[in-house]
Amino acid sequence: MDILPLIADSLLSGDDDRVSELTRQAIEQGIPPKQILDTGLIAGMTIIGERFKAHEVFLPEVLMAAKAMHAGMVQLKPLLSKEGIPSAGRVVLGSVQGDLHDIGKNLVGILLKGAGFDVIDLGNDVAPETFVETALKQDASVIGMSALLTTTMPVMKRVADLINERDLGGKIRTIVGGAPVSEEFAREIGADAYGFDAASAVDRVKTLVSEDQSERDS
Repeated sequence: MDILPLIADSLLSGDDDRVSELTRQAIEQGIPPKQILDTGLIAGMTIIGERFKAHEVFLPEVLMAAKAMHAGMVQLKPLLSKEGIPSAGRVVLGSVQGDLHDIGKNLVGILLKGAGFDVIDLGNDVAPETFVETALKQDASVIGMSALLTTTMPVMKRVADLINERDLGGKIRTIVGGAPVSEEFAREIGADAYGFDAASAVDRVKTLVSEDQSERDS
C-alpha cells in the first residue's frame, strides 16, 4: 500500500508515533514534502474535519488527530521552509477583549492548522488594536474572532471599524463566531463571514482566502 494513505489512516487513528515514523519513511523515499503534507497529513485532517462536522467524531478524536499531525509536521516543516512552499494562508485568531473563553477558538485553530493554514493564536482577552496590528505585522489575510459573552460582542465591531478606518478591507478579511454571535450580527458589524461552529468557520476561511486569491489573479 502507498505510504501516504497509511499516513492519513494513522492520523485518523490518532497514532502520533506511527505518523511520525511513516512521515520519516516517506521523506527517505524521496516523496516531495508538499505531497506528503497534502496527500498524507492534510488529507487525514480533512476527513477528521468532515466527520466532526457530521458529529461522527468528537473533540477527543480531533485533539488526538491534531497531535498526530503535529508529529508529522515536526518532520516536514524544515523541508517545507527550505523549499519555500507557502501555506494555505495565514490567520490571526483570538477571543475578544473581556472574554476569557477559548475552547471553541482553540478548536478552530486546530482544524485550520489541519487544513494547511498558518495560525497565529493570540489567546483570549485580545484588544481590537492587537488583532489588526498582528495581522499587519504577520501579513495575515484573515482575522478570526470569538465571543461567548454578549457583553464582549461589540469588540468585534471595533475590529471591523478599525479595518475600515485604516482602509484595510482589501487586505484583511474578518470572520466572527461564538455562541451568541449570528449571521445577522456579522452583517451588521461589517464582518466578512460568520462561522456557526468550528468546521463551518474553517470552510468560510477557505472561501475568503480563495476569493482574495481570485481577485489578485484577475
